[in-house]
Amino acid sequence: MTTVLPPPFDPELVDALGPIAEFLPPSVTPNMISALRSGTPASGAVTDEDLRQGGTFEVSERPVPGPAGAPDVSLLICRFAAATTAVPVIYFIHGGGMIIGNCRMGVLEALAWAAAIGATVVSVEYRLAPEHPHPAPVEDCYAGLCWVAENLGELGGDPDRLVVAGSSAGGGLAAAVALLARDRGGPRLAGQLLMAPMLDDRNNSHSGEQMAGRGVWDRTANQTGWSALLGEQAGGPGVSPYAAPARASDLSNLPPAFIDVGSAETFRDEDVAYASAIWRAGGQAELHVWPGAFHGFDAIVPTARISQHAKAARIVWLRRLLTRG
Repeated sequence: MTTVLPPPFDPELVDALGPIAEFLPPSVTPNMISALRSGTPASGAVTDEDLRQGGTFEVSERPVPGPAGAPDVSLLICRFAAATTAVPVIYFIHGGGMIIGNCRMGVLEALAWAAAIGATVVSVEYRLAPEHPHPAPVEDCYAGLCWVAENLGELGGDPDRLVVAGSSAGGGLAAAVALLARDRGGPRLAGQLLMAPMLDDRNNSHSGEQMAGRGVWDRTANQTGWSALLGEQAGGPGVSPYAAPARASDLSNLPPAFIDVGSAETFRDEDVAYASAIWRAGGQAELHVWPGAFHGFDAIVPTARISQHAKAARIVWLRRLLTRG
């Protein structure tokens, strides 16, 4: 039997794995969901003052119509305060494996992008699995995006510069929302920024095998997230590409994509495959595989050099895509 050797962790990152495992072990199981929702530091409160960034953004929350027959969707709106003309709008979808998180989780990074390029950020609160399985999360995200696209004038947004972005589960939902927008003739997106997106419910990649029991969010945790979203259908035939975008047979006519992922994480192979599928379909994708990086590395160890490079690369891509002159 061949030994599956994992790639090494970056030396600036590896020391963080012990402390992070105290509240987020690599192998998350269903019985841990409740404790994670109440005790994960990443889900801690981000205040309005944090969001204002010293007056850079005007902050509000707004309920908007949800999917047909479903509750309203709450949007966290961080409007670029110094705008004198229409600005780009980044529609942000938080991570959390489909099972934890809220619209303030991870949004500070999106605000860093927005401050750098002069943009507004809208972060969506979507229903979580397993209480709300597919299609509730993606339909919530799509309903919020439709409202944003229809109200860009009120938001001071430029209709030619609307981008969807997300991390982990949020990256998978962002990819799914881009597919829905294409297939339903919905909002016209300028780009999709997918950070270590959760794309493939089959959970059978070589990188998943390599990273079992290691790093952050291993294949056991991944099975927990996908099973919460899809139940017994997870990994089986007929799963919708709007649940698991890796299932899509047609990735043509999508907005330009930025995809990044660590070499030492479960999602590596499915994310590389997704970028490759976009290229095969004649699309545009920029792919970064950060060597030695585990899942969420840049949020967990933001001062590491590789984290700083990853953060800078996202801003460079957004600036090239969205800024004028």
